[in-house]
Amino acid sequence: MLHLVRASARRENAQALLADARDIGGFRAEIWPAVDGGSMSSTDLSASVGAALFEPGYPFPLKAGEIGCTLSHRQIWAELQRRDAGAALILADDAEIDPDTFHAALSLARTHIETLGYIQFQTNAPQGPSHLVDTFRDCRLVVPQQAGLRATGQMVSRAAAARLLALSDPFDRPVDAFVQSHWHTGLRPAMIYPSGLADIGPELDDPAARPGDPSWTEKLVREFHSARYRSAVSRLSRRSAAPASGGFAADDDREG
Repeated sequence: MLHLVRASARRENAQALLADARDIGGFRAEIWPAVDGGSMSSTDLSASVGAALFEPGYPFPLKAGEIGCTLSHRQIWAELQRRDAGAALILADDAEIDPDTFHAALSLARTHIETLGYIQFQTNAPQGPSHLVDTFRDCRLVVPQQAGLRATGQMVSRAAAARLLALSDPFDRPVDAFVQSHWHTGLRPAMIYPSGLADIGPELDDPAARPGDPSWTEKLVREFHSARYRSAVSRLSRRSAAPASGGFAADDDREG
């Protein structure tokens, strides 16, 4: 359970999620203190970050929170190599669980995680073409041509975590955009939807703590660069040699 210690507004929800994960999934669950990018020096922030490491180049400088989030996931990927566990379920502290659906999603994920490596518990339905792997009750496990964003919940195998850890030192984009880049990692993420998870961050956070709206010119510039990036992601997702059924591709199939 990834939780930023200073995010006191989310602490009660994090504790509830911890209890749910134990009760529903029977996990050895714990709260993992997230890396606080906002408290890191500019030197430390830049130490782990590169630029234009692979195509398409990420068009925006990383925010402190995005760096902290990626470092937090990398810590868990590294910890998974040290523990006697075949996989880890990682949940964000702004998630909410629907017990019945989440239990069904867990059953699917546990059955296929060794083969697929990385399974997103998505809060949004898949977009575009996808390969159906399995179903259980109302939940569908698919491997989309273009992996989704968001890191509300995911199950990752030890082998997949090792690969992602090695390829993210340094990193140049947020963790969800990095995982999405299967043409680079050789790992095509699968996803379950519905997953029994919902994002309730806006309900938990203090509105006064949110950053102000950017100017219209900043919005236009950002949308221009975002559209170009999304178009490149779509193109590379279609061309990727990673297997359509998910899991790992050969190392020499990666574009970089």
